[in-house]
Amino acid sequence: MATSQKRLALAIIDFLSKSLNDGTVASEDTESIEIAKSCIADTFHVDPNDQAALKDAIGDQSLLSIYGVYEKLKGKTSTAPMPGASSTKPTKSTPKPSGPTPTNPEAEEFKSQGNKAMQQKDYPKAIDLYTKAINLSPTNPIYLSNRAAAYSASHKHAEACADAELATSADPKYTKAWSRLGLARFVLGDAKGSMEAYEKGIEYEGNGGSEAMKKGYKTAKEKVEEEEKEGGEDEMERTASPRGAGGAGSGGGGMPDLAGLASMLGGGGGGGMPDLGALMNNPMFASMAQNMMSNPDALQ
Repeated sequence: MATSQKRLALAIIDFLSKSLNDGTVASEDTESIEIAKSCIADTFHVDPNDQAALKDAIGDQSLLSIYGVYEKLKGKTSTAPMPGASSTKPTKSTPKPSGPTPTNPEAEEFKSQGNKAMQQKDYPKAIDLYTKAINLSPTNPIYLSNRAAAYSASHKHAEACADAELATSADPKYTKAWSRLGLARFVLGDAKGSMEAYEKGIEYEGNGGSEAMKKGYKTAKEKVEEEEKEGGEDEMERTASPRGAGGAGSGGGGMPDLAGLASMLGGGGGGGMPDLGALMNNPMFASMAQNMMSNPDALQ
């Protein structure tokens, strides 16, 4: 019998045991669960008391958490985050495993090559290499977070946001993923979601958080406060002039105010569009982006 099948059998037994212990399964069903565990152990010739074998099967995670990340990966293409959408925030039902996926040597090699491509600013190549690593280890938060950085560097911020969310779901303690999620949400126009991501990063870093994380939180918070102030002023204008033309607030259809974003960070371009050159030349934003996307020390 294949080793992978035995590992899966042990993972299922572990899931059933935890379901009994955490109250997922009613106490009156305990006997049925114990019988099921015994049958699986006998059929697949595994010892559920062998902690070393169980560790080898699922590492520090659980079958439920692994499946939870798989579900998010499966639905990724059909549920890409929209700019400004509050749905990008993980819900309470999101599984929170206790540790990272065990490393795969081949996946690690792809990751290392991806890091080199990032240093050379060959972002499409980096994305391809990180994707190969993820295919071998789908729940590894480092691979997902690094690909998020590569997507951000390629200005594919929705994809970066999705990868960063998966990374934080796979291992909430991996704080770089929160930082990349904060950046992606900010650029997408979701300042509140960005602030929440940085806040989580500070929480998991401990000791008040790193300077970079606190700087990201401060910037996002200031943008939230600015938007709230502008929202109040717009409401006053609409009340005073119901037939007045739309101002320079949020774009139509719930789109983010990109001109406002550019203005906050370095001025707007002609025709109300953001001046991306000024945006990237802004010292605060450039420093934040470089630390999160281009600095080799920021990648693992």
